[in-house]
Amino acid sequence: MKNLLVLITLFVSTMSFAQNKNAKTTLQVNGVCEMCKARIEKACIKTKGVKSANWNVDTHELSLVYNENKTDVKTIKQSVLNAGHDLKDEKAPDEAYNKLHACCKYRDEKVLDAH
Repeated sequence: MKNLLVLITLFVSTMSFAQNKNAKTTLQVNGVCEMCKARIEKACIKTKGVKSANWNVDTHELSLVYNENKTDVKTIKQSVLNAGHDLKDEKAPDEAYNKLHACCKYRDEKVLDAH
């Protein structure tokens, strides 16, 4: 009985010190198609600490769940920019944007009209 009480006390104290390291955030990311979706999500998932990434083609909203102990929003944003996609407040480097497939050139009005 005494051993059981010790184990229960140890378990409860351990659980009380456990912290939720996961954070959620959303970002506005430019893109136009399912290829953009795959590229944006892949860039995020390849970032160490990102647990999930889901970009909505219609709303351009990127929903993220990430471990705050392993990464931060600034690092994730940089991954998206390096993939060639603009954020609401930052523009992707032209070199990265120019590598996008022709149908993904969201800065081109003709491409936007086609989607």
